[in-house]
Amino acid sequence: MNRKFVDAHPGARFVAPVYVLYGIALLIVMLCVIGMSLYFETDWPVSGTSLEGMVSYQLTCYANLLLAVSTVLYIAHLWFTSATVGRWATGVAVMGVIGVLGGVLTRWFEVHRILREAQLTSSSLYEVTMLFSAVTVLIYLAMEWAYRNRSAGAFVMPIVMCAVGFELWLVYSGQASPYVPVPALKSYWMNAHVLANFVGYGSFAVAAGLGGMYLLRHGAESAGRPDLFPLRVLPGLCQIDRLIFRAIAVGFPVFTLAMVLGATWAHEVWGRYWSWNPKEVWTLIVWIAYAAFLMLRLSKGWEGVRMAWWAILGFCLILFSFVGVNLLHSGLHSLGNIG
Repeated sequence: MNRKFVDAHPGARFVAPVYVLYGIALLIVMLCVIGMSLYFETDWPVSGTSLEGMVSYQLTCYANLLLAVSTVLYIAHLWFTSATVGRWATGVAVMGVIGVLGGVLTRWFEVHRILREAQLTSSSLYEVTMLFSAVTVLIYLAMEWAYRNRSAGAFVMPIVMCAVGFELWLVYSGQASPYVPVPALKSYWMNAHVLANFVGYGSFAVAAGLGGMYLLRHGAESAGRPDLFPLRVLPGLCQIDRLIFRAIAVGFPVFTLAMVLGATWAHEVWGRYWSWNPKEVWTLIVWIAYAAFLMLRLSKGWEGVRMAWWAILGFCLILFSFVGVNLLHSGLHSLGNIG
């Protein structure tokens, strides 16, 4: 574009990003049309249909591939500090999360066709891992849009890719096929509990990624190496510290609501609000850890390295509560391996 024209018309410098967005939108529409065509040309899923034969599985695989490409682009954005690479990273992440959400909704429809069960797809570890990936990316993209900085994507998206890797492990271990849930799981309280739970988990995952970013920048500055390549695009330590606090401040009330919804569901099904099974105990430990984070931050003014580590270790507790307890212990929550 002619420089004199840009100088005379300041708004013209934003034409290219708009065209990029239009191109991404057109690509999304094309993918939707192609996906719908393939879906209606495919035989309706019936009982005995393999996982690989489900449209939702194929759609989720392509969406996960887009998330992997987005992760690479976000990391490349740190290296090249190119606005174009950053925009492509964001655009591909948007397409990926749309694909994952489309896979979740399509699986819901297919499970209804196969099992004749009208249920939300949140009754297995595979399905809630898909939900975790989508919610985490959505929360990160909202933060990116609000604060106009893409550097955190290089730290948050690898967490999402770990979830994608766990999905693949569930597929190859035969734990991803749809099944009829036990009657206790057929509850709107359960669906609300799972959704709120993973909004909280997604916020805590973003906080953990920001914690890693804080430690990297703090370590480089402490070593007297301000010329390291990530520092060229990373926010300042004070801003990263505030973002960690805000991510946890958003996730904690929603996570608390999830616990209340879970207790209400438990009372409806089993006649008691709390049974002290391993999953409930570890959920309480996670809640106490993040409650202590907020209390120390607000009352004692704690900040910096120790709070960055707290965000990371708190998310490690979540991983054990979400994955480890479900796989290692039996109990009421293991009926569906839910979050």
